[in-house]
Amino acid sequence: MRCFLQCKQSMQIKCYRRAYQLAWSGEGAACLPLGQRGKTLPITMATRPGPLTEWPWQWMGDYKYLVLAPAAMHTAHRLATKGWGDFDPAYTFMLPTLLLRMIHNQIWISLSRYQTARRKHLIVDRSLDFEQVDRERSWDDQIILNGLLFYLGYAIIPNFRLMPVWRTNGALITILLHMGPVEFLYYWFHRALHHHFLYSRYHSHHHASIVTEPITSVIHPFAEHLAYFLLFSISVLPPIFMGCGSVLAGVLYITYIDFMNNMGHCNFELMPKWMFQTFPPLKYLIYTPSFHSLHHTQFRTNYSLFMPFYDYIYNTTDSSSDELYERSLKGTEETPDIVHLTHMTSLKSMYHLRIGIASISSKPCNDSVWYMWMLWPVAWLSMVLAWIYGSSAFVVERLKLKKFNMQIWALPRYNFQVMDSSTAEQLNGSGELFAKKYPRLRVRLIDGSGLATAVVLNSIPFGTKQVFLCGSNSKVTHATAIALCQRGVQVILNQEKEYGMLKLRVPEGRAIYLKFSNDETPQIWIGDSIDDAQGRAPKGTIFIPTSQFPLKKARKDCTYLSNPAMKIPETMQNVHTCENWLPRRVMSAWRIAGILHALEGWEMHECGDDMMNIEKTWSAAIKHGFKPLTKPCSLNSGTDL
Repeated sequence: MRCFLQCKQSMQIKCYRRAYQLAWSGEGAACLPLGQRGKTLPITMATRPGPLTEWPWQWMGDYKYLVLAPAAMHTAHRLATKGWGDFDPAYTFMLPTLLLRMIHNQIWISLSRYQTARRKHLIVDRSLDFEQVDRERSWDDQIILNGLLFYLGYAIIPNFRLMPVWRTNGALITILLHMGPVEFLYYWFHRALHHHFLYSRYHSHHHASIVTEPITSVIHPFAEHLAYFLLFSISVLPPIFMGCGSVLAGVLYITYIDFMNNMGHCNFELMPKWMFQTFPPLKYLIYTPSFHSLHHTQFRTNYSLFMPFYDYIYNTTDSSSDELYERSLKGTEETPDIVHLTHMTSLKSMYHLRIGIASISSKPCNDSVWYMWMLWPVAWLSMVLAWIYGSSAFVVERLKLKKFNMQIWALPRYNFQVMDSSTAEQLNGSGELFAKKYPRLRVRLIDGSGLATAVVLNSIPFGTKQVFLCGSNSKVTHATAIALCQRGVQVILNQEKEYGMLKLRVPEGRAIYLKFSNDETPQIWIGDSIDDAQGRAPKGTIFIPTSQFPLKKARKDCTYLSNPAMKIPETMQNVHTCENWLPRRVMSAWRIAGILHALEGWEMHECGDDMMNIEKTWSAAIKHGFKPLTKPCSLNSGTDL
């Protein structure tokens, strides 16, 4: 919103529509501060929050579901004392309906993110960031609110009780009321919300999301949701008061609202053309995702709820609606420049995929939430589906840096599923077998070991004279040890087999810096098997892992560095999930290495025993805007790493 205000004030534009368009297009870029030109500036909250903006239970955080605890306890008590003989359909279906709504919305979230990553029928191709994900993590607040109001209505409206499961006449009345008063009143209420007075106090919070996701549909201030509840009650309450209401009609109406809301904000076109060709009037009775997407980019067109005929009546239909629909439905195929092939680690890592639960995937996987244990059945189901689905990779994420398009492909396998003999043979040599089998392919296989080694070396404090190598014979561990010996740093091992293997690889004249000892324990420990040996490390030891997995922080008197990773450039787009246990906008060195190969146009493979030049790879990373997580300090300076 700051972008819009600056454009309007500096250019003296009185037309709000034109100001909106300038603010989100290249035309208005000249009025932005230099550091913000070319960037999307989302509105994090209403610009002038009005009364009843915040939700009453916002202070409860993730424990907000306790608001429904009294209702759940009352239902359980009623069932325990009176049994199924006192079965009341309206009362019994309340809690299950709320749960089904949550599942329904989550299905739309996963489907939308999967389709957006594939980019086949994408409508708005802009960056989605952490700020939007944080703002939209409250999408379930409206379900909690509806649940409380349903219970309140059941308590004060006698006709709610003992409603039949189905009444056809009541369902028809609900349909007619929605098509008439509800759609009409919503249209004018929506236009009123775009008046600068209400827009700045309420509706701007919703329009902060230019790139919409299904849950964007319900991201509104508390007061606005109260107004919507009253509006939709016009379709539900009259049949109940008339004595022809039914439980199933109410549930289906709510499902219809959720379905249309999610579909209209999913940012990919899915309405088939044959539907409108078979029944042309359908164009005025159901909107498409591209139709509503124009409302989020143009702001002053396409106001309708779900049925666009009022936009046609009052001439507020965007002139490009049909063109955008045709273009989005046709879609475009994107050929990625870089593909990162991965698979899930533990069962709970499924939640951290981009197509998983948005609020969880936007945080490191070691930041567990209290309700994680409730999702274990879903994790086990995903494992079963992984076996059924097969070994074909699917797109889970799409990033962009400069002109390079990057995709992340996930294999439907977990760590414990890829350790069978056949899979291990396919993965042998980090892809070396594949490169030898298909030497003429233009594809380059990168395991990232060169940059991972560079990150480890640049994490070691200045002035270090000795390091303790604690780990297996991994490629990065060996490369780190050899590089340290070449720099004149003594590397101490306590495993004779490892010592013998490394001694053969250290250049002649530098083997004197490799030492086998069971007594010496320096304060710098490097390796990928440090967890079990932490107990004998001296106080103040700095642990530097060389593997992709973080160390278990078992001691408070020692310092633990991250596994090899770097901060990504600010210009990298569509980053709104955390990579495993890494912080936001931090990427593992193995993954960054593939990006650098594409940016630099390097032709060699980096797999098997081959490794990129360490200094060359590190310099390229710094040149392209990747930054180290920590700056190495002097070993004796006492400065925190």
